[in-house]
Order: sequence, then structure tokens, then C-alpha cells
Amino acid sequence: MLIIMVKCKKSVQQVTAPGALVMQRFLGPNKCELVQVHLLTLAKWGPQGFEMMPKLASLPPVEPEVKLIGNIHGNEVVGREMLIYLAQYLCAEYLLGNPRIQRLINTTRIHLLPSMNPDGYEVAAAEGAGYNGWTSGRQNAQNLDLNRNFPDLTSEYYRLASVRGTRTDHIPIPEHYWWGKVAPETKAIMKWMRTAPFVLSASLHGGDLVVSYPFDFSKHPLEMKMFSPTPDEKMFKLLARAYADVHPMMMDRSEGRCGGNFLKQGSIINGADWYSFTGGMSDFNYLHSNCFEITVELGCVKFPPEEALYGLWLNNKESLLSFVEMVHRGIKGVVMDRFGKPVKNARILVKGIRHDVTTAPDGDYWRLLPPGSHIVIAQAPGYSKVMKRVTIPLRMRKAGRVDFILQPLGTGHKKLSHELQRTAPASRDPLGGAGLRDQPPQLDLEPLGARRQPSAGGSKPWWWSYFTSLSPHRPRWLLKY
Repeated sequence: MLIIMVKCKKSVQQVTAPGALVMQRFLGPNKCELVQVHLLTLAKWGPQGFEMMPKLASLPPVEPEVKLIGNIHGNEVVGREMLIYLAQYLCAEYLLGNPRIQRLINTTRIHLLPSMNPDGYEVAAAEGAGYNGWTSGRQNAQNLDLNRNFPDLTSEYYRLASVRGTRTDHIPIPEHYWWGKVAPETKAIMKWMRTAPFVLSASLHGGDLVVSYPFDFSKHPLEMKMFSPTPDEKMFKLLARAYADVHPMMMDRSEGRCGGNFLKQGSIINGADWYSFTGGMSDFNYLHSNCFEITVELGCVKFPPEEALYGLWLNNKESLLSFVEMVHRGIKGVVMDRFGKPVKNARILVKGIRHDVTTAPDGDYWRLLPPGSHIVIAQAPGYSKVMKRVTIPLRMRKAGRVDFILQPLGTGHKKLSHELQRTAPASRDPLGGAGLRDQPPQLDLEPLGARRQPSAGGSKPWWWSYFTSLSPHRPRWLLKY
């Protein structure tokens, strides 16, 4: 799936090419200035499979990044369609001057991946709506369930959590994970996560009507249903409620409806308390990066008929917007040294929450936090730590700015810190980026949270001439007003 976000003089436009089969022209030549390109190119690697190659070009770091992923299971198609509707809605409403949408677009980087599993979708689509079985097309072309294919970092988290003083965030991918089958789609998502410091994410599924949040794997492996919260339980519940509380069907009090068994919980649930499984994408996001991800089940019918899609869009529109806006909760800021130089990979700690986030290469960070008083600490090797008390009002809808200026430690402390880093054991990184301890990259891929800058001189990207040569017909999926 190819998604290109560009900004015109008064609008934001979007181009999509489903399944790498058909691309249609949506941009007029000489009208638009490239703002951000999120490119997921699908290149054939076998009779059915696609190799997904993520590439990113973006702006200087000022806005939080959100990603929404649909169709991780190929036969669960509602999420795929909702993200296409969402892209068109954002474009059209920005052009029409909707202040809410303009504010959202101007302050947020929104990444949309309608189909993570195009191979599975092709299998399901061949059977068609109403004829598709419960599992036909669920897996990818390698017969792998993509939402069971990510590294199991949750088991390692439970082990580390029992050791006092040990970090339980940004857990590296274990070496033995690469000995098994790793789907190209899974590897592409993990590479993608290294190109941008994502703050918030949602994975859109089908088969029920509920919002679940990590952990998805029980803290006691033999327990198939057991409440297993993360250190950020309060924040995850706020994120889940932001989606569920404005969804008309999730708030329907009829117990006989789809998802009626979740009414007592407000249509949200801890993933492991629903059913436990390993290798999920949400747990991986939380434990390997700064990103908080929830899972949204959009309905009991996995492959609904075409005429049902617009009604589903109306049910999910406000929920999607409300969820994306949640990326602006908590605090944000920049960590610098006394000369104003950004400090990358600095840790942002919150007392009472055993989960740290790290700064991007430009020293900026975003930390999702619930309302209340928090003690926030910034620290980095070679610098003294700085502590601040932060109060987040209950009705605050904009992230508070909290910057930190770190003072260097003495020469002895610096030498010790350097020795600890130099003697740390190296670890192989098949993704090609720098490891947890800032080793040099092995391939042409930047470390976690890096950003690629646009080409110098503002020259048009390589794909520009292709789009300008296509037919002028508008895509069929455009919303009608």
C-alpha cells in the first residue's frame, strides 16, 4: 500500500495505491509542495507474497507521530476501509476549512497503513463478502499470523520486573527470535518503527466490538485469562476510552448486540484479561519503543458487504479522530545540554511509573501521561539528572511543554560512563539499525526514532512524474458530498 501525504496551497491531499496493482492520479501537477512521504513499496518476492520496504521523508521534529494500521489479518477488512475513508475525510475537511481538522493536521504527523497483509486480503476478497470463512485469508502468504509473529518481549519484561532497579523498557529483540520464521510484513513494520519516534498507535481488527490494551500476554503463562496491566495502566485506559466512549455501538446498552459481553467494562478490556497470547504487535510497540498501541475490534462481521461500509465509517469517524487527538495528552519538550545542543537517547522517567521514554536524535520527546501531579526526571550518561514536578489539569487537551537542560558531570564520572558503554556486550541487529547501546549501524538504516530529511533544494521525488502521467479520473473510493 502506497500512501503519500502532501500539502497544497490550502489543502492536504492523499494518494493511495491498493495492493501495488493500480495507482490513480489524485494530485494536479505544479500545485503541491511535498510535506511528508510515507512510502510502503510492495515488491514481488514470490508467486503470492510481497516484500514491504518502508521509506520515510519528513520535516524537522516538532510534531508527535501517530500510526494507524489496518488489515493485519487479511480477512478483517473493515479497518482497511476505515483508514481509506479517514484519509479522504482529513483531506476534504482540511480543504473546506474545518478548524478541528486543520489544527489536527497542522500539529500532528498521521501515518496510515490500510493493509498490512495484502496477500491475506487477496485470499479473502476472492471469496467475497458473505462467503468468507472465519479464518480464510487471516494469515499471510507464508501461513503466518502476523499478530503472533512479533518478538515475545512480554515474557522478558516479567523476568526483568522481578529484579529491583532493572530497566523494563526498550527491551532489545532476543537473538533467538531471528532463528524462527519472521514474516516480511513483520520485519517491515519493525523497520518502519525505527524511522520515526511514534508516540501513539492503533491496530484495527474485526471479529468483536471492543477496545483492548496491553498487556496481551498473561503474567502467568498458564493462565489464559488474567488481568495483566502495564505500568501505564491508567493512560492505556484513557486511550481505550477515548475510542470507545464516542462510538455509538460500543455505548449501546443492549446486551444482545455484538460486543454486548463487554458492556460492564465500558467496551474496553485488558488484552490478557480477554485472552492471552504472545507475539502481539501492541506489546512489542510498548516494550521495544516509546509507542503506546491499542487494539480496536471494529465489529463481529469481518468481511461486511460494500453497502455497510459507510454506516461503519459514521460509527468510527469520531472515535478515530478522538483517539488521534490523544497524542497531545501529557507532556512534551526538548532535552539539551548547557550549550543548547540536543541530547539524544536521554531518558525521561516518571516516578511511580516503571517505564521510561527516550529522546529522539533532535533531543525532543513526548510522554503520554494521565491528569495529576507527576515528578519527571531527565537523565543521560555523562550528565547530572534534572527533576521537575509537573501538574496536568483534568481538562487539559494540549501537551504541556517541559524542557530540560542537563549539566555535564565531572571528568571522573564521564570516564566511568564511557567505560561502561565501551565494554557493554554487542548484539546483532538484523534490522540494520543501531542497537540499544548505540552501536554503529550495520546497514543503511537509521536508529530507533531517527528521521530522514527531504532532499536538498526541494526537488520533486522520483515518483512524481509517474503520478502526473496517470489518467485524471478520481479514485472510486472517494467520499461523496
